Amino acid sequence: QVQLVESGGGLVQTGDSLRLSCAASGRDLSNWPMAWFRQAPGKEREFVAAITRNGEGTCYPDSMKGRFTVSRDLVGNVMYLQMNNLKPEDTAVYYCATANKNTGYCGSLEDLRLYDYWGRGTQVTVSS
Repeated sequence: QVQLVESGGGLVQTGDSLRLSCAASGRDLSNWPMAWFRQAPGKEREFVAAITRNGEGTCYPDSMKGRFTVSRDLVGNVMYLQMNNLKPEDTAVYYCATANKNTGYCGSLEDLRLYDYWGRGTQVTVSS
């Protein structure tokens, strides 16, 4: 059984940093792309970052480029999201997910339909 567990969320102030982790069991994550999404109350789930299966390719929406960095530890089966200069609009539940198709195309990696396993999320709250 595949299980993804996010951690590292919390309450921070504007301008602070956080590092989220996503630990996996039941699947070798090195075979599949992975991603972070987030969902704020009353809003749709939003793409945050994705990384290819070998960790050499990454994708971000323009609003997060330069502030967020996704990485993965293939040996440890863990994915990370380093978030810097956090803003109140970054407040959301952050989810990690693993894809059901191997692709390096950002247009595909941004689509949540590509992902078949999801974690339960970790709350990030940024106060102003």
